[in-house]
Amino acid sequence: MLASYLIGLREGLEATLVVSILVAFLVKSDRRDKLSLVWTGVAAAVALSIAFGALLSFTAAHLAFEQQELFEAVASIAATVFVTWMIFWMRGAARKIASDLRAKLGDALQVGSVAVAVMAFLSVVREGLETSLLFFASAQGASTTATPLIGISLGVLTSILIGWGIYASAIRVNLTKFFTWTGLLLILVAGGILKYGVHDLQEAAILPGLNNLAFDISGVLDPGAWYSALLGGMFNITAAPTVLEVVAWVVYVLPVLFLFLRPAATAGPPKVAAESVS
Repeated sequence: MLASYLIGLREGLEATLVVSILVAFLVKSDRRDKLSLVWTGVAAAVALSIAFGALLSFTAAHLAFEQQELFEAVASIAATVFVTWMIFWMRGAARKIASDLRAKLGDALQVGSVAVAVMAFLSVVREGLETSLLFFASAQGASTTATPLIGISLGVLTSILIGWGIYASAIRVNLTKFFTWTGLLLILVAGGILKYGVHDLQEAAILPGLNNLAFDISGVLDPGAWYSALLGGMFNITAAPTVLEVVAWVVYVLPVLFLFLRPAATAGPPKVAAESVS
């Protein structure tokens, strides 16, 4: 649930900030008549994202065992790529996202009503599709999809409340710190998703070494204990991983953490420490 909550919170806040910026721009520009177009685009993006998630689940449920394992492995690897790209993109884009969106919406207003709806749709749908893919990938290690679904729903709900508070100027969020800390946690989550993808490839007989364990600490990490469920659900840490799983985790996590924590090559400190979209 925690991993799904983090995904929902992070992706949901990005989408909520986008919507808040668009709404604030229209309100301040005295173009409230175009607000319905923004909500139309947002609704279409949400609907497509839900349909994409349902398609992933439906497809996986109607495949043979090895095909299902291969499908889930591809989804896990794709989710790892997307979350890594998203983490680094947001680190650089957070400082100028508001100005970029205002400029694009201004251009869309000049083109016409449909362009406004399309612009809102495109601004939100990327986050929605990423959320669906990440949810599907992270839910594969869960015993039931209900728990991850609750987690991601709570995360999205929290992000909506935070976004509304920012829009209403009721709260100010240090977005630089928020995206840094959630980025660090998501790198570990993504490492776990990749590790699970490698295990799926071994289950599908694409990669060897399914029975070649790196270590077995089942005597220390009780599979039935709450902390084992926490580590497994959040970071896919298991008591008896294969050698390839461990290698994949280390090869991904260590370089990505190094690159993420490396100081950005920009002059001066980030200018968006506390963000207000209004």
